[in-house]
Amino acid sequence: MATETVLKDKSVWESEELLTGTDAVAQAVRLADVDVFAAYPIRPYTGVMDRLAKFIADGKFDSEYIIADGEHSQFEIAKHASSVGARAFAGSSGTGWLFATEALAATATDRLPVLALVGNRALDDPGAFGVEHNDAMLVRDLGWLIVWASTAQEALDTTLIGYRVAEDPKVRMPCAVAMDGGYLTHSQHMVKVPTKEAVNRFLPPYDLGSRRMHPDNPISIAPQVNEDWGMEIRRQNWEAAKRAVGVIRKAYQEFEEIFHIGYDNPFFEEFMTEDAETIMVGMGTVTSAAKTAVKQMRKKGDKVGYVKLRWFRPFPSEDLRNVLSKAANVGVIDRDFAHGGPDDAGVLFNDIRAAMYRSKTKPPMIDFIAGLAGREISIEDVVEMYHKTEKAEDQENIVNWVRVREGKASKGKIGE
Repeated sequence: MATETVLKDKSVWESEELLTGTDAVAQAVRLADVDVFAAYPIRPYTGVMDRLAKFIADGKFDSEYIIADGEHSQFEIAKHASSVGARAFAGSSGTGWLFATEALAATATDRLPVLALVGNRALDDPGAFGVEHNDAMLVRDLGWLIVWASTAQEALDTTLIGYRVAEDPKVRMPCAVAMDGGYLTHSQHMVKVPTKEAVNRFLPPYDLGSRRMHPDNPISIAPQVNEDWGMEIRRQNWEAAKRAVGVIRKAYQEFEEIFHIGYDNPFFEEFMTEDAETIMVGMGTVTSAAKTAVKQMRKKGDKVGYVKLRWFRPFPSEDLRNVLSKAANVGVIDRDFAHGGPDDAGVLFNDIRAAMYRSKTKPPMIDFIAGLAGREISIEDVVEMYHKTEKAEDQENIVNWVRVREGKASKGKIGE
């Protein structure tokens, strides 16, 4: 649908603006009528709190803006606000996200649907501010929903969808919206901003129901249960994560009915995979280079395709297995690391390989660890990855480090 046609429908679209990824999330937070948001500056997340502060100063947003004394306090504020019935937002990056780990764990186990932006950033030391995915991934098994956006439009949409899914009574889990630091948080894209009325049609008011903490509703939150009930509580959270799959499907379906953005599959996007013999999988802004590489290779007759994964938790095992089982070879781009993990491969690779265990075809798979600390992943890099993946079965190394300089720093000599 052409932009001119879409924006004529004022019941759906308010404007089309040049926005950064963090600006787009701030617009979504405003449109979602977030009641409380806590902030502590850390790049590349900081742009969200700056934009939200301006919305409040300009009278465009009515919310309780609480400046915390650190990331741990920031997420404690969001957690407790959520427990008393306030729609809450917070965010961080890199080691700031890790500093809040205690609060992040409690938010998940208490099933409080806080939404957080993670502006993906490398973990210190050595000091690095470029993008890596390990920060968001470090809560992957705690009970957080995790979803990656690859464009500013997707960041806005996913924030609204994230609230809808997280707050659903069948789910009630916190949700982390992850986006590549610098490459998306600070780059500008044309973004269609929906009207408040359209968002209200999609996103109902926040309601914790009988779980809301209030003097008139005496309940226990985070009781000391130990072996008496701890295992049962873990099982309840496990069931909620399973139910989230169906809730996500329904949320995207209703989002499409209102906004017609084009999310055919909620969990991942396929690009030229119909007849592809070789398929690469990745997350985040590497998608741009990957799609361009596919177009170039298709012109030369190579049957290649790309899958951009959105939802990392819950992991779309069955859907992804159905697509990748048709390929002759599969490559995975990991913008993360898992030192000492199975076969020394990355996190995403081993999750995908585990999902493919039940595939009858089990295509050969190889892993590419690339773009760490913000190093660029070029179109040429991805083309080379495709050529290696086309011969995955014959490759000596399952894991390939992309564009690493040779020398002491890459041979394990430092600190030995």
